[in-house]
Amino acid sequence: MKMEKIISTDFLVIGSGIAGLTFAIEVAKYGTVAIVTKKDDAESNTNYAQGGIASVLSSEDSFESHINDTLNAGDGLCNRDAVKIMVEEGPNNIKKLIELGVNFTRDKNKKLHLGREGGHSRNRIVHAKDLTGREVEQVLLSTVKNHPNIEIYENHIAIDIITEHHLIGGFDYSLDDIHCWGAYVLDIERGEVIRFSSKVTLLSTGGVGQVYLHTSNPKIATGDGIAMAFRAGGKIANVEFMQFHPTTLYLPDSDSFLISEAIRGAGAELLTVEKKEFMKKYDKRGSLAPRDIVARAIDRELKKSGSSYVYLDVRRIGKKRIIEEFPHIYNKCLSYKIDITEELVPVVPAAHYMCGGVKTDLWGRTSIHQLYACGEVACTGVHGANRLASNSLLEALVFSRRASLRAVEEAKSIRRIPSAPEWNAEGTFNQEEWVLISHDRAEIQRLMWDYVGVVRSNLRLKRAERRIELIAKEVEDFYKKTRVTEKLIELRNIATSALLIIKSALRRKESRGLHYNSDYPFKDDKKWKKDNIIINKSGRISYC
Repeated sequence: MKMEKIISTDFLVIGSGIAGLTFAIEVAKYGTVAIVTKKDDAESNTNYAQGGIASVLSSEDSFESHINDTLNAGDGLCNRDAVKIMVEEGPNNIKKLIELGVNFTRDKNKKLHLGREGGHSRNRIVHAKDLTGREVEQVLLSTVKNHPNIEIYENHIAIDIITEHHLIGGFDYSLDDIHCWGAYVLDIERGEVIRFSSKVTLLSTGGVGQVYLHTSNPKIATGDGIAMAFRAGGKIANVEFMQFHPTTLYLPDSDSFLISEAIRGAGAELLTVEKKEFMKKYDKRGSLAPRDIVARAIDRELKKSGSSYVYLDVRRIGKKRIIEEFPHIYNKCLSYKIDITEELVPVVPAAHYMCGGVKTDLWGRTSIHQLYACGEVACTGVHGANRLASNSLLEALVFSRRASLRAVEEAKSIRRIPSAPEWNAEGTFNQEEWVLISHDRAEIQRLMWDYVGVVRSNLRLKRAERRIELIAKEVEDFYKKTRVTEKLIELRNIATSALLIIKSALRRKESRGLHYNSDYPFKDDKKWKKDNIIINKSGRISYC
């Protein structure tokens, strides 16, 4: 008889971006850590982050200025305490990265080169040319791989977290008092489900970009953490606020490539297909307006012209500076036969960053005991209705370190990890039925892009709701009667995340930040200046 594989650890980290790796490094001082990651260890949204990390590092800047810029971008929904924590703890976190070996770009005087992006009133973006995320990720990974207390499990995908829903013997089940004791995880290469048993679990699974047809996110961004937390009864907040990056390279029939906002901060300008500047008629800041304003403006111009893209004029920056400061963007565009030093660049908005997520407190704790969430998967209150550029990596750094402090204390108090049942692997994979089900992913992405995109309406949202509810049920029924695979797990999570976004968007009857509903074109502070929280009650979506 084949024995089930069980891995016991003090801390389980699901995801290997900047939040997960930072948390792992900190808690590894006090116990064993297992990191579960779907692909190779470096694949994450962090690795794709070009722009940089916003932080107050200049005498010409101030905490209050950074706080106010963040609050303004968040359009009334930011938690000021969370923003204050992030901003004030930011510089020390940058210092720690430098001590670990992160090589940030410096000016001719050897001082950190600070860029500026949309919505910022000062130059405060520390960066490693135009591949900041990759530089940070590689340094953190090197630190993790050299730590004796940390084990990385590549090509492993979490199926569900283990809670009272699964436990056997002696535990009362209550929707208001749920604990996490690890996760069921699929070893993708072996096709085996492993029980990871842990005192504390961190969700750092990144975003939900793959819910949409056009996205700047990697293939792994399938909303896994949000979907798992929701199924377990955790609170999910503000997922109607999906940020669409205004400028991704327009490439028909291929993945979107992000053109960093830093390039507009350096002087690039948006033009119509007739090569006319248009942003100043929408916002006095022109091409440096916050992302939601720029994305909606582009969307409106595309609808007016019937074109599939607008232009970004990068030539204004100058050839020497473009090649020196944005080598990755320059070379990537060259690989598509576009010389951005001489040609206009066709761009279009694409799904980029989820500002909502699993609801946490100021220490990264979710509404499920012993379950933490950090990074894009979490809703800490920092981003409100719209994320300020380059605050994402900063938030991940600050709150993952804060989470590690509470997680260590919580782990010390746990004497016994309850036993969870073996994974039920009954059933066989129905290849014929899967051929039909697998098309659901493309259908969800098209529905979300067409009806739940930059501009929404009640009609569009309700149409998407009806169709995706049917798809989600179809996927769940197939999931329950067949053995799990990576693609099936991802499809299930995409369907769940898409439905949560739609339900949240339908509930918020106003337009604010990234959520624009043409049936409610104005803000309603009296009714909706608050978080939009949803929860799973006995298998049904309920509102808090």
